[in-house]
Amino acid sequence: MVAASLAARGGAVWVPVAGALARLGERRAAVRGLVAAGVALPLGHVLGSVSARRRPPAARLPARRALPERPDSSSFPSKHAMTAAASGTAVGIESPRAGIAIAPLVAVIAYSRVRTRVHWPSDVIGGPALGAAVALAVHKRLR
Repeated sequence: MVAASLAARGGAVWVPVAGALARLGERRAAVRGLVAAGVALPLGHVLGSVSARRRPPAARLPARRALPERPDSSSFPSKHAMTAAASGTAVGIESPRAGIAIAPLVAVIAYSRVRTRVHWPSDVIGGPALGAAVALAVHKRLR
């Protein structure tokens, strides 16, 4: 879970995912996934600055201590989960087959944020809901 959480930091995991999708012939899905992630991440930070929700008090738990980062930004929404859902949904809209293939990665990233105790479950539920909305907006805009 720690590795999944770290891999998704800053949306970095979606670049190699997009590269793999493009090499497999899913170039449009790859581009849309990257665009959606690129919109979702800064939007998540803006929403977080408005919500200013405290993170769970779990700094001493082993899963949280395993993270090299000590996040202190707003807990809501989970930017990791929001970006993952935005990218995964955008890919899935363009190519359902590719979306199904990366859905487990999206789920693991979202779950890792609760498992490592850096987010409340509601942060991780809200993140994908907002991420899916971003993906739909990107899809409409890039038609």
